[in-house]
Amino acid sequence: MLSRLRSLLITALVAWHTGVVHAQSPCPPAATPLTAEELHGATRDRGFLWRVTRDGRSSYLYGTLHVAKRAWAAPGPQVRQALQASDVVALELDMLDPDIRRRIGERLTVTHGAALAPALIARLNALADANCVSAAALGALRPEVQVVTLTALAGRRDGIDPAYGIDLMLAGIGRGAGKPVFSLETPESQAAMLMTDDATQMGRIVERALRDLESGKARSLVLRLADVWAESRLDELYHYARWCQCLDTQEARAFHARLLDRRNPELAERLETLHASGHRVFGAVGALHMVGDTALTQLLARRGFRIERIVPP
Repeated sequence: MLSRLRSLLITALVAWHTGVVHAQSPCPPAATPLTAEELHGATRDRGFLWRVTRDGRSSYLYGTLHVAKRAWAAPGPQVRQALQASDVVALELDMLDPDIRRRIGERLTVTHGAALAPALIARLNALADANCVSAAALGALRPEVQVVTLTALAGRRDGIDPAYGIDLMLAGIGRGAGKPVFSLETPESQAAMLMTDDATQMGRIVERALRDLESGKARSLVLRLADVWAESRLDELYHYARWCQCLDTQEARAFHARLLDRRNPELAERLETLHASGHRVFGAVGALHMVGDTALTQLLARRGFRIERIVPP
């Protein structure tokens, strides 16, 4: 099982880095698969884990981080125990599924719709070069996806890399253990949430993201959110809207709602359906889906689940 898991994790790392990230000095080192000792030797739980029980059967809900340090990637003892006690793993998207990756690629590289002004393209290229990203590969993506990619890579020099993202790790562990891995969403629904063909709106989205990247604000936010997750500081996560300094305009709040709040009812429904079908589910989604009035924990509680927090205790 270990060799199979390692090959799956190699696939995940290649999927993230091929054609986009440079590994040459003085760039950050390329991500590499975890060793057997790293995979099974984690002694500390990170993130946020709940047991959700209904119909005499327990499933689990885990708040993840899509970018992480190598030392955080392997699950700790209580998360491992929850994985072992579950029949299936459910993620936002299973990035080890070739069909999912193909469909994502088709959506993210669509060229129709609004085009960026040359000045914004020049700024994107400059940031790509500064962050060891292939400008040519980045330019093949839609503009909204380019700034999301650069934001996800903003912490690489600090050791925080999408290739060590917790969801990728869980997909590999689930498959390595022979458990079915489900996608709770579709590439098409995620792409529709992220992208727009309105030239004015696209320009504003890209301009704001570029300002945050150029000023270092994006990197600071990535580092703080990563630290909150790694230390399981749940109260601080709950107050994300107060300290992120990212919801100061109506448009930013609307985008945040589209990115998180509006997706949660469907995520809760899919998790409930899997549980009701007789499965013990290990559901793992981004930790920010556990925040606010539409937090997944609250939505599942309203659907009759008993919610027990495991991490932090």
